Amino acid sequence: MILAVDTSLGTAVALIDADGTRRAEAGAVDPLGHAEVIGDLLVRALHEAGDAQITHVVAGMGPGPFTGLRIGIAAARTFALGRGLPVIPVPSHLAAALTALEADAATAPFAIVTDARRREVAITVFHGLDDDGIPVTVSDTVLVRATEADAHLDGIRRIDVATLSGTDLARVGARALAAGRTLTGDEPLYMRHPDVTLPGAPKKVGT
Repeated sequence: MILAVDTSLGTAVALIDADGTRRAEAGAVDPLGHAEVIGDLLVRALHEAGDAQITHVVAGMGPGPFTGLRIGIAAARTFALGRGLPVIPVPSHLAAALTALEADAATAPFAIVTDARRREVAITVFHGLDDDGIPVTVSDTVLVRATEADAHLDGIRRIDVATLSGTDLARVGARALAAGRTLTGDEPLYMRHPDVTLPGAPKKVGT
């Protein structure tokens, strides 16, 4: 089985078999309560999935806010470390794109649009699936003012996403694994730096 964890929007946890069949899925839509629910969601999903052995952990790497996104990545990495499993990093918008493509088999470019807070949205443009069954990224993720999103897209169909499918995140990871591909690095795609920063070193006082 493959376990997927994502907190780029709400909190999503899922387990699939190697062929992509969903074994379990649990989620919460609250975009702020990741730390409070992620443990319970993991327990629920693991219980539902049964005793089959987990072989890989997929971590949703964003785009997302700093505080929420790092909770899911830390949970995925900690689970993997405790069991000696490899982590597969996957851009979260790929999961949303796969959901959209399997829902209506879009033949034209389309944009996944997610709330980045502060009246901004994160936008990634996709067009179809490649030979490995992974959504093709046409334009990398950008941060745009919500009021300027349509002008930025210039007629490209937009799909606004409020929740993410943990199952589809796991499926993207499984397809990348089967193809021997790395979809992104280990650094999360934070939409902005955290508001709180560490103070600088104390100034020296002359004598």
